[in-house]
Amino acid sequence: MKIVLFCENRYAVDILQPLQTETDRQGCHDVLWYVHTKKINNFPLANEVKWTDSIQAVYDFKPEAIFVPGNIVPYYLPGVKIQVFHGYAAEKKDHWVIRRYFDTYFTQGPYFTSHFEMLSKKYGDFEVRETGWTKQDWIKEHLHDFDNEKQALLDKYGKKRIVIYAPTFSPKLTSLPFLKKPLEQLLAQESDVLLLMKFHPLTAQQWTDEYREWAKNRNDAVYIEAGENVTKYQMMSDLMISDTSSAVYEFLLLDRPVITLRTIAKDIYWENITVESDLLTAYHKAFNDTESIAKRRWIVENYDPHLDGKCCARMIEQADDYIKRHGVPAKRKLNLWRKYTSIKTFGQIKR
Repeated sequence: MKIVLFCENRYAVDILQPLQTETDRQGCHDVLWYVHTKKINNFPLANEVKWTDSIQAVYDFKPEAIFVPGNIVPYYLPGVKIQVFHGYAAEKKDHWVIRRYFDTYFTQGPYFTSHFEMLSKKYGDFEVRETGWTKQDWIKEHLHDFDNEKQALLDKYGKKRIVIYAPTFSPKLTSLPFLKKPLEQLLAQESDVLLLMKFHPLTAQQWTDEYREWAKNRNDAVYIEAGENVTKYQMMSDLMISDTSSAVYEFLLLDRPVITLRTIAKDIYWENITVESDLLTAYHKAFNDTESIAKRRWIVENYDPHLDGKCCARMIEQADDYIKRHGVPAKRKLNLWRKYTSIKTFGQIKR
């Protein structure tokens, strides 16, 4: 199969890399990455994979399948256009917006499958298949790769537990303006905690600068620079502090506790505080509360139970099945506004 891994934003690299690993393992696919270099100025796999920043080159490649973690893909590209999602944040309205760019949606678990199947019946122009999410394959393979690095960090700082602070970047949703003092109080009270701070790549520089400076010369906080894989640090951590971020669900799927500040999620399966001064109380509750533990396990069962390391294999199998049943679509039928948006974002091509 001729496959394009469509990488519009930096976060897509980590989502799509497990698909590259699976195609390499299978050894029978021709894979091309599209990288939007205006948004990704340093593609970390540049020397490891075949890639281009030209939409024309993608068109000339004549892909049979295009895997997309973002919201948009040029309608005029050939190939079955597959939405593979960029996270689990079901509370964000745009997660459920059908923009008509995709032929099929590969969902993470039963909760998402049931919702998108209803939307499929409403719109009638896309299919839904439950495969699990790509990053779970990476986690399955690398779950214990960072155990020694974690222990080395704990030994270096003389701590026993790692807490990761991973807020969203959205100005309306982020906890960054409110949590620095409560985090400082937590560290003062809990002398065995090492705080790792890993911010979204789109976080305003005001906050990255402030928290980076705050962490300087401390023996209980480490600021992780942009470009590092947040999943690695999630796997090293014992608890996450956040707000309204899809990273919350990724962490819950590790069956580990989470605390959020004023999340907009309607259904909350973790400790959520509405007053920042309650952080320390929530911290003590999060590890041992039986109800919180049961809620975390519900997330695993319903958001993404496919933790067998075979999500990408299922995706490739389902893409192949779609092509066998429908052929390779020459392009996607869209209204004029969607076509305009597609061309405005990615430009035109010569046929």
